[in-house]
Amino acid sequence: MSGKVVVITGGTRGIGRGMAGAFLESGCRVVFTGRSDESVEAALAAAPYAGRGDTVLGSACDSADASALQALWDQAVARFGRVDIWINNAALMSPRRQFDRQAHETIDAVIRTNVIGAMSATHVALNGMLAQDGGGQIFNFEGFGSDGMVRPGMAIYGSSKAAMRYFCRSMAKEYPQGPVRLGSISPGIVITDMITGERKQLSDEQWQRSQRMYEILGDRVETVAPWLASKVLASERHGDRIVWLTPGKAFRRFAGRFILRRRRPDVFATADGN
Repeated sequence: MSGKVVVITGGTRGIGRGMAGAFLESGCRVVFTGRSDESVEAALAAAPYAGRGDTVLGSACDSADASALQALWDQAVARFGRVDIWINNAALMSPRRQFDRQAHETIDAVIRTNVIGAMSATHVALNGMLAQDGGGQIFNFEGFGSDGMVRPGMAIYGSSKAAMRYFCRSMAKEYPQGPVRLGSISPGIVITDMITGERKQLSDEQWQRSQRMYEILGDRVETVAPWLASKVLASERHGDRIVWLTPGKAFRRFAGRFILRRRRPDVFATADGN
């Protein structure tokens, strides 16, 4: 596993940055993207990227632009010779409000990034890996909506992730025997700025309800990201679905909270909002 080349879209913060750090600790070389040159430069100057110039490449990339994604592939190959693992992590969250109050620009941006971007990136990586010796692996991130759950105010984001679940299943069916293995990652509820940012959008009562749920089911980046990275590196199955918050784990947490009266560590204490 050591020495694999991993591309992660959206690697300047949150789960993407956490997974990148775990991959680097495992001896991998990492290519990550950010939305701007400034965000990439800031990430390169901080952990886990700082001081790892020989094994890290950061690049500003519009994750929904097919030509930019192709350029990202070309940069990664020019620097490290190949790409072994490509992870589509970049995503946008829509504001938590009813659909009639959402801006058309929000609909366009979320679907463009979360669905079109992930599909375009998969298309680029798939063609590149089919052309290189040894193939490779592609993982797409799932999220709220992937399992069919519905929540008021989540129509846009949830629809985008429901679409990704179908897309991941379709890819597993379309390429069952090839040298490229396609899978998905379901990280559960990880406390990043996508979640903490909801506080400004919700009433005190709404936030308190959400916070109680996050305290039961949520986890910190530093808990989840290394586990996800280890499972990606160990994955050998086509159509693999890597799931952190399984139904059994969720049930045990609810039982612990309401039956055994156990309190979990404060998941907001070290929330990664950078």
